[in-house]
Amino acid sequence: MLDDACASKGEIEMYSIIGFLILALDIFAIVRIIQSSASGTEKILWILCVLIFPLAGMIIWFFAGPGGKRI
Repeated sequence: MLDDACASKGEIEMYSIIGFLILALDIFAIVRIIQSSASGTEKILWILCVLIFPLAGMIIWFFAGPGGKRI
C-alpha cells in the first residue's frame, strides 16, 4: 500500500531533471537581465519576477523583457 502513495524513482528523476533545467534557464535569464541595457529599477523588477515566478517569469522575460523576442 505504501508503494501506491509514493512516487516512483523514475518520476522523481524526471521531476529533478525538469527542476534543474528550469533552474539553469532562470540563472541564464538573470545573467542576461544583468547584462542588458535596461535601467537599474527595470533590472531589479525583472529579476524579482524571474525569482518569484521561476517558469512563468522566465517565459514572460523572454518575450517581453528588455531586448525580448517579438512574436
